[in-house]
Amino acid sequence: MLTFPNAKINIGLQIIEKRGDGFHNINSVFYPIGWKDALEIVPAQELSFTSSGLEIPGKPENNLCLKAFELLKTDFDIPNAHIHLHKVIPMGAGMGGGSADGAFTLKMLNELFGLQLSNETLENYAKKLGSDCAFFIQNIPKFCFEKGDHFLDLDFSLKYKFIYVVNPIIHISTAEAYGGVRPKLTAESLMVQLTLPIERWKDRIVNDFEVALLSKYPEIQTIKNQLYDLGAKYASMTGSGSTVYGIFDFEPKISNIFENYDVWIGELN
Repeated sequence: MLTFPNAKINIGLQIIEKRGDGFHNINSVFYPIGWKDALEIVPAQELSFTSSGLEIPGKPENNLCLKAFELLKTDFDIPNAHIHLHKVIPMGAGMGGGSADGAFTLKMLNELFGLQLSNETLENYAKKLGSDCAFFIQNIPKFCFEKGDHFLDLDFSLKYKFIYVVNPIIHISTAEAYGGVRPKLTAESLMVQLTLPIERWKDRIVNDFEVALLSKYPEIQTIKNQLYDLGAKYASMTGSGSTVYGIFDFEPKISNIFENYDVWIGELN
């Protein structure tokens, strides 16, 4: 069985407060995009995991695909499987690629072995894998809060708009990103900001990580400015960086100014 885990972007990211467990409560909108990995799972005599494409750092046994399998194996008598992941989405890029791989593994195993688990049950398993993972179970635009693992439905769509995603291949650890922000309550709700025309988002909808990171890594600020110069209605860093995206009313022409970066262009759904 073959599936294609996709990335997501953050539209706004408000860091509200630090929690007692060391995590942070946030407000954000997660929006799926079409930059995708490829994931294949087939029944096998022994459990195994292989990968191709981008090199995945760390030990294979720590990959979220294997962790997802082991999570379900604890509660269900499922056969062993061979899992192969072809990695395309840049890692540590603020797009949730690894989280998507783990969540899609859960969904795929559910279908492959006829477990008949509901989305709610799958989301509860996904929350055990990581904060972003649960979003990819339903994989539709959501307002996310607490650790990014609680959701509200949105009457909101960017369908027919285009997105230009630029990853400058700058690694920013989660610890570094959070070290540069001061959690705070915001005066204006992100849900209210989303009702504004997209042309007014520029100075209203903010990723709180940008304040420190754009001054520390001016290359990221340059990319954001260049996307606006190309005609983006709104541009922002996603997650804790370093990926930047621009949302357009038209399909932007690929420019050689980003030829040394990883880029993806597609239509939003």
